Amino acid sequence: MKASDVKALTDDQLQDELISLKKEQFNLRFQSATGQIENTARIREVRRTVARIKTVQGERRITPAADA
Repeated sequence: MKASDVKALTDDQLQDELISLKKEQFNLRFQSATGQIENTARIREVRRTVARIKTVQGERRITPAADA
């Protein structure tokens, strides 16, 4: 998911996406530990998407405070 895609989502959608990505990240780590993972690059993609979502959420928390 690109940064522009993440910024286009609403706060609720971001939270839902974050929850699903955290679950996927857990499952990928479990698969990696047991040697069953097929696409190791997906771990990196998920981790970076989680970071993008958290960055956008942080920006949205700061922006209204700067306007006041």
